[in-house]
Amino acid sequence: MSVKSERIATTIKRILSETLQQKTKDKDIGFVTITDVRVSSDISYAKVYVTFLDHSEKRLAALQKAGGFLRSELASQMDLFKVPQLSFILDDSLQKGNRIDQILDQQKNRQ
Repeated sequence: MSVKSERIATTIKRILSETLQQKTKDKDIGFVTITDVRVSSDISYAKVYVTFLDHSEKRLAALQKAGGFLRSELASQMDLFKVPQLSFILDDSLQKGNRIDQILDQQKNRQ
């Protein structure tokens, strides 16, 4: 990713995090953490990686539904010619890491 794309991704992450925490009224979204944002080279798309306290598909669907509102918040707070289209992706890397730790602990205890 270029420096410009990284800077835009960091700004998008900050704005979305603040908006979800302070302005979103939808209770179906619940507590969400944005773990990463990846912006396409032409800045027309942004993949937003998220985690939830409970891993419900209902929460991810509610977040997708709020995408228009979140995109309008980005437009009002960023000075971009084109605001990227947002797609939300469930980040399961934490669960995978925990599973690997469990397996390693089990192997350690067997020895």
